[in-house]
Amino acid sequence: MDKRLLDILACPVTKGPLVYDKKTDELISVSARLAYPVRDGIPVMLEEEARRLTDDEVESYRK
Repeated sequence: MDKRLLDILACPVTKGPLVYDKKTDELISVSARLAYPVRDGIPVMLEEEARRLTDDEVESYRK
């Protein structure tokens, strides 16, 4: 994920920052508890396409 792109993207739900998880190829919004998929290098920033994060996942991203 291009750092410049990550710097300008924001969670569409909370307007907060996103964290890129290279392992899962997802953009993580801790505040919304959502993981947005990245498909073929393109972030899919739709709430209905995002997966809900578990409590354990949220805690791991906060560290």
